[in-house]
Amino acid sequence: MKRFFSKLIIGTFAFTALVLTQSCNNTTETTAKLNTKADSLSYSYGVMMARSIANEEGLNPEMIAAGVRETMNEAGQLSVTDAGKVISMGKAQVGIDFLAENATKEGVITTASGLQYKVIEEGSGASPLASEEVTVHYKGSLINGEVFDSSMGGEPISFPLNGVIKGWTEGLQLMKEGGKTTFYIPYELAYGERGAGQVIPPYAALIFEVELIKVGK
Repeated sequence: MKRFFSKLIIGTFAFTALVLTQSCNNTTETTAKLNTKADSLSYSYGVMMARSIANEEGLNPEMIAAGVRETMNEAGQLSVTDAGKVISMGKAQVGIDFLAENATKEGVITTASGLQYKVIEEGSGASPLASEEVTVHYKGSLINGEVFDSSMGGEPISFPLNGVIKGWTEGLQLMKEGGKTTFYIPYELAYGERGAGQVIPPYAALIFEVELIKVGK
């Protein structure tokens, strides 16, 4: 296990060092030389790391390299646990910033809890109570547009309104049968610090398009 971890760290450092060098001097002279199997293995870990953080914004290559270097020298300023928390909170800030900007858009209403919604089509039927069952069509996505779940094109789903995430419980009570609304839900009203499975990361703000078909069984 120790050897595997060491190889992973070496590969990570190879990537970050390369990024740092290229950010300072973007010439072909900085191209890594894959002279040995160890070089290729290390470089391959760098490729995989690059893929994993390709969509991350605001990263500083110098700090990435420093984190790897100091940790390898057993002088790391953050533990693995603390580093994980910082990364998670960084992802939370992305959602916070998104919602702050979204709140300024035309038609978007923000409630006292922080839930945001935009009415797409006003319904004319009953509004549900938290204790009632509802039947809906919905599509859920991350703020980057990635859809993680949807009933569109299939059968609608029914559930007790007090048995789902807080953003849904609050939001659907603002709707009427036949209505369509888009909800922008902060992580505190969604799946919180833990996320859900492999599709919803920790601290994720979510977007749901919801059509309220029926109130009651």
